[in-house]
Amino acid sequence: QVQLVESGGGLVQAEGSLRLSCAASGRTLSSYAMGWFRRAPGKEREFVAGIRWSDADTYYLDSVKGRFTISRDNAKNTVYLQMNSLKPEDTAVYYCAAKWGRVLGEYDYWGQGTQVTVSS
Repeated sequence: QVQLVESGGGLVQAEGSLRLSCAASGRTLSSYAMGWFRRAPGKEREFVAGIRWSDADTYYLDSVKGRFTISRDNAKNTVYLQMNSLKPEDTAVYYCAAKWGRVLGEYDYWGQGTQVTVSS
């Protein structure tokens, strides 16, 4: 089992920044991939960014490329999502997730979510 706890959400004005954190416990993550997803009101959940723990290979949703950066801290077993130049359409509940192996595919473990609200 992998336990995930997100933090760092909040209310920010458009063009502002937030950093989300996801603290992982329960397993050695060297063979895992970590992802950030989001669900906006009335919309399906979508993949935002992912990172493979072993080599820090990353993937991004096209609409966040150049604005969001995913990273990981081995010592703290924590994944971050740095979000810059935020837009109102980034408003959503953001979830951290983990899976064994590659970034793409079905994720097995999920955090509780953290709300991000971007005002115009």
